Amino acid sequence: MGGGMSFDVEQVRRDFPILEESVQGEKLVYLDNAATTQKPRVVIDRVSRFYQSENANIHRGVHYLSMHATGEYDEARARVARAIGASDTGEVIFVRGATEGINLVARSYGASVLGEGDEILVTEMEHHANIVPWQMLAEETGARVVVAPVSESGELLMEEFAHLLSERVKIVAFTAVSNALGTVNPVAEMTRLAKRVGAAVLVDGSQAVPHLAVEVESLGCDFYVFSGHKVYGPDGIGVLWGKRELLDRMAPYQGGGDMIERVSFDGTTFRGIPERFEAGTPNISGAIGLGEAFWYLESLDGEGWRGHEEQLVAMATARLEAIPGVRIMGRAGEKVGVVSFLMEGVHPHDIGTILDTEGVAIRAGHHCAQPLMARYGLSGTARASFAFYNTEAEVEALVRGVEKVRGLFKRDA
Repeated sequence: MGGGMSFDVEQVRRDFPILEESVQGEKLVYLDNAATTQKPRVVIDRVSRFYQSENANIHRGVHYLSMHATGEYDEARARVARAIGASDTGEVIFVRGATEGINLVARSYGASVLGEGDEILVTEMEHHANIVPWQMLAEETGARVVVAPVSESGELLMEEFAHLLSERVKIVAFTAVSNALGTVNPVAEMTRLAKRVGAAVLVDGSQAVPHLAVEVESLGCDFYVFSGHKVYGPDGIGVLWGKRELLDRMAPYQGGGDMIERVSFDGTTFRGIPERFEAGTPNISGAIGLGEAFWYLESLDGEGWRGHEEQLVAMATARLEAIPGVRIMGRAGEKVGVVSFLMEGVHPHDIGTILDTEGVAIRAGHHCAQPLMARYGLSGTARASFAFYNTEAEVEALVRGVEKVRGLFKRDA
C-alpha cells in the first residue's frame, strides 16, 4: 500500500466540482462510488464542448462536423481499447452499460449455443444484471442456471466452482469484483478452469475497471463488460469487449441504421464489428466523454491512487469494526473499494438516512444482489464505497456518523 503515500488527493479533489458541494448544510462526503462515480471537470467540459461546437451525427455525413464527430468517436473507441488492453479496436463495442452488454451476449451468443439440458454457471455474488438475463435465456432454451457458492467471508469456494464445471456448462458468467462485498475474484484462474470444459466466459468488470489494472486479453475470457458511469465517465455508455472470432459469428442484437451494408425488401446484409452491434445513432457524446475519462485516469499515478484506495478501505474497516455493535460483511483476503456493514438493532436504511443528515452519502439495501443477501440471511447492508478522491478525513466523518447512529438507537433502547 506504500504507493498511496505519494498520491496528492487534495490536488485530485480539485478536479471534481461536485466535491465542493454541501448537502443538508454539511460538506458533501460522497461514499457511494460503487453505485456511480463523480465526474472530473475534464469529462464534464469535454461533453459540453461536443454539444456546444462539435455536435453532428457520425458515419453518415461528408460535411466537416460529421467527419470531425466520427473521428472523435473512433478515437474514443481506440482510447478505451488501449485502457483495457485490447489490441483490436474493433472488438470494443459501445453499449448503454454493462447490463446491455450482458444482454447482448445472452441474446446474440447464448441463444445460439444453448439447448435443453445445457448449463450456465454463475456465482452467488452476482449483480442482478448478471443473473436475470441468463435466467430469461435458460427459460427460453431449456438450459438451467447453476450457482457456485461463496464462503462466510465472501470468497468464492473455488473447489465448488471447479466441481460444477462439467461438459454441460456452455457459458460461465461471473463478476470480477463483488459490488456488495468488494471481493476480488481470481478471474484468470476461473477462466482457465472454464476453458477446460469448453465453456465461453463472460466477466462483469463493472467494479473492477474503476479500481484495478485490467488487461482483457491476458485474462483469457471471451467477453468483458463494464459501465462508463462507474469509471468517472458519463451515464448511458458502456463497453462490451469480445473476441473477434466470436463476435464475427454472432447475429446482430438490434436492427436499424448504420449496422447494415445493404438493405432491400429481398433481404439485408450486415456490417462487420463493431458497427454490427451499434444500430442507430449511438451515444456519441457519452463515448467521447468515456474516452476523456480514461485519458484523465492515464494522467494520474495509477499505483499511487490504487494504494490510496487500499488505505482508505483498510482504515474504514478497522475504524468501523471498533465500534460496538458494528459487523463488517465481506472479509475476503483480497478486496477493493467497498466496506459493507451492519449495526446491531439498526436497519441499514436508518443508518443511511441518519448519515445523510451529516452530509455523508452511502448506499443502504440489497445492492442489486438479493441472492447474496439471502445467502447470509439479510435483507441488506449499509455500504460505504470509495474512490481515489476520498480522504481519511471523510473516513472519520463516516465513523462519526455511525457513532451518532449508535448513540441515537442506544438512547431510544
